[in-house]
Amino acid sequence: MKTNTEMHMEAGMKAFHEKSHFWGRLTLSLVIIASLALPLYLSFIVGAHPGWGPILSGFIGYAAFIGVLWFIEPVTYFPVLGIAGTYIAFLSGNISNLCLPSSSAAQKAVGAEPGTEKAEIAGVLGIASASLTNTVVILATVVGGVYIIGLIPESIQSSFSFVLPAIFGAVLGQFAFKTPMYGVLAMVLGILIFFSPIPSLLKILSCVILTVAMIYYLEQRKEKKQS
Repeated sequence: MKTNTEMHMEAGMKAFHEKSHFWGRLTLSLVIIASLALPLYLSFIVGAHPGWGPILSGFIGYAAFIGVLWFIEPVTYFPVLGIAGTYIAFLSGNISNLCLPSSSAAQKAVGAEPGTEKAEIAGVLGIASASLTNTVVILATVVGGVYIIGLIPESIQSSFSFVLPAIFGAVLGQFAFKTPMYGVLAMVLGILIFFSPIPSLLKILSCVILTVAMIYYLEQRKEKKQS
């Protein structure tokens, strides 16, 4: 038979989970609305709609590359983050490099066993603190960044156009580090597709599909040789 303390803790956790669902769904819904509001305003009120071709092409290319994570991440992260932590983490982002380490560090700091109610509460507090700090830093950077960029000479500002290619290159290097051959294969296919007569709207999608298909074929061939 459960003691009064245990019953009180169960009731408290149940109320905590109910409030987590309410505020989590509400805040995520508001963020989705806010995220769609600006592009809808620019497209249908200002009249700057780019056409459905580029939108669908970009979406398909992005989904082909990372769409599987939309289903894998919530399932794999939930046992560690808990209910409230999952809402906060997917709202603020940076799950693998910010929220998960913060949750783990908070649980270790209080000596909580993973999967327990104590660990869930500690993890939520760690994630919330890290997300708040991250948001404050980003806000300060955005507000102060405009002023700082204004002080930078034009000759240096012109190099900012290489930031995006540098980020993509860093991502390629990160994934190609374990299997350099696949990184070289992706680069070669990307260069060939870039200079090919394929319509520009289909180049990203073609690159993703061909790269995945080639790597899958090579992996299957490797498994057959090993067996």
